Amino acid sequence: MTRKLRSLIAFNPGNRPDLLSDGQIEALAGMTDLLRRAPVLDWRDPAIQPLLHRTEILVTGWGAPKIDAVLLDAMPKLGLIAHLAGSVKAMLDPAIWRRGIAVVNAVAGNAVPVAEFTLAAILFANKQVFRLNRVYRERRAMAKPWSKLAPGLGNYRKVVGIIGASRVGRRVIALLRPFDFTVLLADPYVAAEDARQLGVEPVPLDELLARSDVVSLHAPSTPATRTLIDRRHLALMRDGTVFINTARGALVDQDALIEATRSGRLDAIIDVTEPDELPPDSPLYDIPNVFLTPHIAGAQGRETERMVELVFAEIERYLRGNALQHRVEAVDLERLA
Repeated sequence: MTRKLRSLIAFNPGNRPDLLSDGQIEALAGMTDLLRRAPVLDWRDPAIQPLLHRTEILVTGWGAPKIDAVLLDAMPKLGLIAHLAGSVKAMLDPAIWRRGIAVVNAVAGNAVPVAEFTLAAILFANKQVFRLNRVYRERRAMAKPWSKLAPGLGNYRKVVGIIGASRVGRRVIALLRPFDFTVLLADPYVAAEDARQLGVEPVPLDELLARSDVVSLHAPSTPATRTLIDRRHLALMRDGTVFINTARGALVDQDALIEATRSGRLDAIIDVTEPDELPPDSPLYDIPNVFLTPHIAGAQGRETERMVELVFAEIERYLRGNALQHRVEAVDLERLA
């Protein structure tokens, strides 16, 4: 009988207690020789030390302790790191790729709920659902035709600007195809012909901002993209434009966004901020034309099951010697969040 490869789990269940269910842990134990059912929180834990040199597959998640070159020396048999979440850059040392250890993540699984959230936000934004909800609650009476209070009301033939053809950005583009939108894309890494194959019109960022009725941000958060959208960019948007951010708060000059929305010139649907949890006195809580959500666009609750299933399928491919479908390559790290 072929020996099962030995696996270990590492993440902080305090961050996401719903990440791995008991049933999913049992499924992992069925695929591999799971050395310990409780996740590792600290590599220095004396109870963990004897397990490291035996570990061949490491399953990580949110809050996993950093994996550096010193730890790799203690894990000479490690061949696969399977990450149950998205970004791996802060957690993994580049030495992992130099040593030929395969890395996979669940970015594709997390992109699904973010794209679904974004689609709903775009459709609601063009229908001015949030504005008219407030008006109706305040007036407690109909004010037809609503277009008098909401100029440009409706989704038909609106222009939607997508910043970044990331996994999420591409999925949003796909979800927008059935609708009567003109979709613009600004992404310096996507050639014009590739953009047209996606069914979008490639344009420079400034043009996208000036033409769009709704602007949705899907670029990765890297040093190069910090405050990608600044005061000048916000000023390019027409009055009444709706700005959506489900990417990262650091991509936007938040003070400039507060000014632009507080003046009433722009509306915003914001799921991510800088910092991620706003202080209680942040103006964003109180600006009426800002629809603020607490970083919930990504996988929540049962949606994490999709991410686990994706990663477990990758582990199965690895065990069978098949090609991995969600591999993170070293060459892509510079452009990844």
